[in-house]
Amino acid sequence: MTSTESTGLTERLTVDLTDPAAQQAVLEVINAHLGELPSRMGIRFTEIGPDRLVATMPVEGNRQPLGLLHGGASCVFAETLGSTAAAIHGQRRGRVAVGVDINATHHRAARSGTVTGVCTPLYEGGSVTTYAVAISDESGRLVCSARLTCQLIKSSFASSAE
Repeated sequence: MTSTESTGLTERLTVDLTDPAAQQAVLEVINAHLGELPSRMGIRFTEIGPDRLVATMPVEGNRQPLGLLHGGASCVFAETLGSTAAAIHGQRRGRVAVGVDINATHHRAARSGTVTGVCTPLYEGGSVTTYAVAISDESGRLVCSARLTCQLIKSSFASSAE
């Protein structure tokens, strides 16, 4: 992504998230800029609001050899949700989000269908954010609960080669 594209993306994400038209526009931008791994995993964002971000991920294609949703897939899903929420929060402050801690508890197996992740803020500060992510199966049963902490750093870091 060029710096011009990045600037345009920032402008499209710093909108009033209580406005349904703005919510739809932001979802379109997020889904168009998922990145390689979330795209391969089939992650799609479906809902956004001031204190909530929701996405789905298919179990098929994200299973381990026993046919269960891979725990690592759940972690990638949780990190994608939390990092996206942190990025939106950080862009309003001219900062980018980088993950510094994730933990996940796997409560039950998912074998098929789609899982839904709901991300809510636990803390949104000027330099650190923490989010809770609840991942549920199609019956609404909790599959995994995760917590992600991101550090918000100066956006000039994003253009450096570090």
